[in-house]
Amino acid sequence: MVCRMKWAEMKYTSIMIHINKEGTMTKPQKVRPYLTTRSLLPENQETPIQFINNDSVENQLFFRRNHFTYPTLSYSNYWLPINGVVSAPLLLSMQDILQYPSKTVEVVLECSGDKRNLFEPKTFGEQWEKGAISQGKWKGVPLRTLLELSGIGEGAKEVVVEGYDYGLRNDLDEVYTYTRSLPIEKALHQDTIIAYEYNNQPIPFKHGNPLRLIVPQWYAMASVKWIKQISVINTTFNGPFQNIDYMYYPNKDNDLNAFPVTAININSTIQKPLDMEKINTGVHLIKGIAWTGKGVITKVEISMDDGNTWSKADILPGKKVGYGWVSWSFEWKISEKGEYTIKSRATDSFGQIQPNLPFWNKKGYGYNAIDKIKVKVE
Repeated sequence: MVCRMKWAEMKYTSIMIHINKEGTMTKPQKVRPYLTTRSLLPENQETPIQFINNDSVENQLFFRRNHFTYPTLSYSNYWLPINGVVSAPLLLSMQDILQYPSKTVEVVLECSGDKRNLFEPKTFGEQWEKGAISQGKWKGVPLRTLLELSGIGEGAKEVVVEGYDYGLRNDLDEVYTYTRSLPIEKALHQDTIIAYEYNNQPIPFKHGNPLRLIVPQWYAMASVKWIKQISVINTTFNGPFQNIDYMYYPNKDNDLNAFPVTAININSTIQKPLDMEKINTGVHLIKGIAWTGKGVITKVEISMDDGNTWSKADILPGKKVGYGWVSWSFEWKISEKGEYTIKSRATDSFGQIQPNLPFWNKKGYGYNAIDKIKVKVE
């Protein structure tokens, strides 16, 4: 007899049963997933994506990506300057910011180095597997509101956002803050926000408290944490986190034809079963997520034979809009034992389809090839 359970009914918290030496069952203990550490100084840790069972990742399991150690801030004396090519420079307190009309957006934040470990040939950098991605609900004031209050000057081209985190860059032998810019059009997008809450709570310190820029549809390097100041400029910003890092370099031996990392590539991940897992014959629910930086996910396909044939997966109803991932599932009935390669492939409303091979680049950004795992049926 095959035991079946809908994935939606399962919780990521498992129960561990212990039998003592007398053979008596002891009180069950809850076992919870935890982050996977890539480095400690600076702290870089992955979300256990295979155990995420809903659309909002709790802050303890939200992936952590840092270039430097955490900054030291004085929240009692926090002010946000908005300056540059503006007619009325602002100096805003948190109380000022909280008085403006707010909005809440559910957003996928994916590190541009997510899945870097899967590139062939290998690329240098944090060897992220599939967990440098999380999502949840961010609340804040539209950046557009603050920029319009400051009076954007004629000829404004970019908006520079500087964070409080800083440190030495070994390649330049200088100290830099983490600073990036957005083109004025993206900065003025209605859903680009200066966030102060995550999932109805103040943003956790490790994720950017008190203020974090949230840029939907772009890789998470654009969503600057611990905002120090915002500057409007009429030139092109050339900081090292803008034109050295977070650039696609398609050639291994030189920097020719480089172009910036911006919108998230269409992608999908198989969460269950796990790669190299052993399973029994019977009925199994294949489960995963899919997301894109342009449009919305319209279709997810599954292959059980290494891509020779494809079947349509079920997308969770009501989740085909917005900036979040969609959850999908497929019921697999398997009676023959053996080894199987399972693949997932997503399509979005702009006709983008996950490719068989990723766009290789020497810094390992934007991996989005068809996802695959192997299982053994016994």
